[in-house]
Amino acid sequence: MNPEQVLSVVIPVYNEKTTILPIIAKVLKLPFVGEVLVVDDGSTDGTREILRATSFDDRVRLFFHERNQGKGAALRTGFGHVSGAIVAIQDADLEYDPGEFAEMIRPIRDGVADVVYGSRLSGGKPQRVHLFWHRMGNNFLTFLTDLLYNTTLSDMETCYKVFTKEVLATIRIESDDFSVEPELTAKICKNKRWRIYEIPISYYGRSYAEGKKITWRHGISALWTLLKYRLRD
Repeated sequence: MNPEQVLSVVIPVYNEKTTILPIIAKVLKLPFVGEVLVVDDGSTDGTREILRATSFDDRVRLFFHERNQGKGAALRTGFGHVSGAIVAIQDADLEYDPGEFAEMIRPIRDGVADVVYGSRLSGGKPQRVHLFWHRMGNNFLTFLTDLLYNTTLSDMETCYKVFTKEVLATIRIESDDFSVEPELTAKICKNKRWRIYEIPISYYGRSYAEGKKITWRHGISALWTLLKYRLRD
C-alpha cells in the first residue's frame, strides 16, 4: 500500500444493485484510499452477480456471505481484513458522499483525534428534508448516548464513523444487525482513551420507497444496546 493511501473503506452491502458500482467508483477516486473492502451480505437482487462480473481496481477486495446476516456481521468480516492506518465505514447506497472523507480524516492525520463522526445534524451541509419521526428517534438515541456516556455527540446513528486501526483493534463486534451502530458508539465512548471529534457532513437520505431499510424497530434495539453496554463491566 502506498504510504499516502492511509484509508481502508469497508462497504457492507445488501440488495443495492443500482448503487453499489457508483459508490465504489466514488470511493476509488479518493487518492488517500488504499483499499476498499466490499462485503456482500447475502444479496438476492443481483448485487453479488454484478460484483463478481465487474473488473475492479486492484484496491478492491470482495467478500461474500452465503446468507443475509446483517450489517454488523458484514462489518465484522470487513474489519477482520483491513490493513490501512485509518478505517472508515461507507454504506452501499448514495446517502453519504465519500468526498467528505478528506475532511473527516484530517483530525486523525493531524494527531488530535482517534475517532471522527460525520454528523448529519450539526448544520452547515446539505440535508434532505424528510422523515420527521426518524429524526426524532435519532435525536432521542443521541441524547441517551450523551447522557449515559457523558459525551456531546449530535448524531450517534450516523454511518460515517472513521477511526484509527488501533481503536478498531480494541473492539469486538457482537451485533449482527443494525445494532452495530450503537454498539460501536458505546464501546468507543466507554473507552476514555479515545479522542472523539465530529465533522458536519451532507446527507442525501432515501425514503422507504427508494430503498431505506432502517425502521422504528431498529430504534428499540438501539435503545437496548446502549443500555446493555453502559451497564456491562
